[in-house]
Amino acid sequence: MRKTLVVTNDFPPRPGGIQAFLHNMALRLDPERLVVYASTWSRTREGVEATAAFDAEQPFTVVRDRTTMLLPTPQTTHRAVGLLRKHGCTAVWFGAAAPLGLMAPALRQAGAERLVATTHGHEAGWAQLPAARGVLRRIGESTDTITYLGEYTRSRIASALTLAAALRMAQLPPGVDEKTFHPGSGGHEVRDRLGLTDRPVVVCVSRLVPRKGQDTLIQAMPRILAAEPETVLLLVGGGPYEKELRRLARETSVAGSVRFTGEVPWSELPAYYGAGDVFAMPCRTRRGGLDVEGLGIVYLEASATGLPVVAGDSGGAPDAVLDGETGWVVRGGSPEEAADRVVALLGDAGLRHRMGERGRRWVEEKWRWDLLADRLKELL
Repeated sequence: MRKTLVVTNDFPPRPGGIQAFLHNMALRLDPERLVVYASTWSRTREGVEATAAFDAEQPFTVVRDRTTMLLPTPQTTHRAVGLLRKHGCTAVWFGAAAPLGLMAPALRQAGAERLVATTHGHEAGWAQLPAARGVLRRIGESTDTITYLGEYTRSRIASALTLAAALRMAQLPPGVDEKTFHPGSGGHEVRDRLGLTDRPVVVCVSRLVPRKGQDTLIQAMPRILAAEPETVLLLVGGGPYEKELRRLARETSVAGSVRFTGEVPWSELPAYYGAGDVFAMPCRTRRGGLDVEGLGIVYLEASATGLPVVAGDSGGAPDAVLDGETGWVVRGGSPEEAADRVVALLGDAGLRHRMGERGRRWVEEKWRWDLLADRLKELL
């Protein structure tokens, strides 16, 4: 692998799925041949200290810009070019294509021989906006490869690119650590601690925002409880939608059957997945397609843990489910469809087991981090 400069705003300790994606990939590359140029997550004293402590633990070099948001300005581009030359890098990986990929021509001129730009969910939204489409087209023309998560994001982003750039696209989704997320990951301890030992549990692990569909699950609960009266909906995560979700649970008269955990440390997430009998996140597309699910790594983490999944049909979420094999895809925003699939799973232990086993095998066959890191090495 060439020595690579990673340019990104999305890197731990800043939390989030893209951050976890980049960090997991970085850890599987040769640390002697990797330099990360990233923004600083927080300028508070605590944030700066946490960032410095995190960077010191990494096996590769991390260089932080003082800004909390890297933009493709002349100053930022100059610094990226300086790092490329100082460390002898000949490949560049943009952790998120838009807008940092606009620096590609300057980095190419400075000696970069290979430039890879990774897209996530937001670039699919950019592809619908005239000015943003122009940015994506410029990035596609000046990089060697734009990666995509799945067919949904590929088709949307490709529509904004030249034909030549679209033909150079390559799939690079996030992966799952199958050694961390697995059956027997500590779910029984979580159930005991929460007093859910003998109750059916529907678990949703996600940030609490409208797109994810926790409100749809709460609206589905009366129908679920009519069939399985002891069911508990376990909402794992925090976010700005929590107050509204609590209000909805009270108005729907299911507050006693809905548990909010708040933010959970990443190290404990496998156990919270394992506390469920069914994983459900019926995500939906919002804002005319601008707020859309890029892939939905949580479905794969649930599958690795041995759970059947109920997914929404937003964006690329169906790419993370083998419909009818590892779970089902339902219309996002439909409490009735979500309830019917959840009830079917709660009422059939054999079906849950078969779907959970198939999901685990699928993750091992296709979604392991080491397999996907090898793909990135080839692209670089």
